[in-house]
Amino acid sequence: MEIEKIESKIIIVREQKVILDRDVAEIYGVETKRINEAVKNNPERFPSGYVFEIDKNEGRGQHVKYMPKVFTEKGLYMLATILKSKIAIQTSIAIIETFAKVKELSNTINELSTNPPKEQQQSLMQYNIVIARRNDVAISM
Repeated sequence: MEIEKIESKIIIVREQKVILDRDVAEIYGVETKRINEAVKNNPERFPSGYVFEIDKNEGRGQHVKYMPKVFTEKGLYMLATILKSKIAIQTSIAIIETFAKVKELSNTINELSTNPPKEQQQSLMQYNIVIARRNDVAISM
């Protein structure tokens, strides 16, 4: 699973980075209803803040019977404990690596925005290049 593919599915809803249930299903290679069944059948694993249904305003004019659910990073980790296939395990690792990469890049952007000295800027950029390469290698294995 490519980090870029997963990264492109991350959206912001209620000031949180989340992935839509249909995108989670696509990433895992299952039907959306299977993802939602996992949540329904394991409510104790998905407390508030792990998964939530978006409202019509957030859905931007979607005309669907049920509004989509979105999974936060914590919800995706919990989902990974339920889905047990070989593909699910590989996909879970890719999702975890993607969120880690997004956090690292966000931290670097925050640090660079404080206008550190040129040497520190170069060091931060080199660090993120190494992290990105390490993540690509880990995921492709």
